[in-house]
Amino acid sequence: MSENAVKGPASYFPSIEKKYGRPVSEWLGVVRASPLATHMELVSWLKAEHGLGHGHANALVAHVRAGGR
Repeated sequence: MSENAVKGPASYFPSIEKKYGRPVSEWLGVVRASPLATHMELVSWLKAEHGLGHGHANALVAHVRAGGR
């Protein structure tokens, strides 16, 4: 494995952009703008309202909650 390989939630970002046709920066903004509070509330909402798969929704929420930009 490459030393520069992306790890953690960000490793999902290329497939999120490809599958859903929106830049990750937009998805991160959607998560940040949500009034929901808990990790699983946000994941469930992304799945129900935006059609994201569980892994993709989880990666976006985890990244935001960890303080990622």
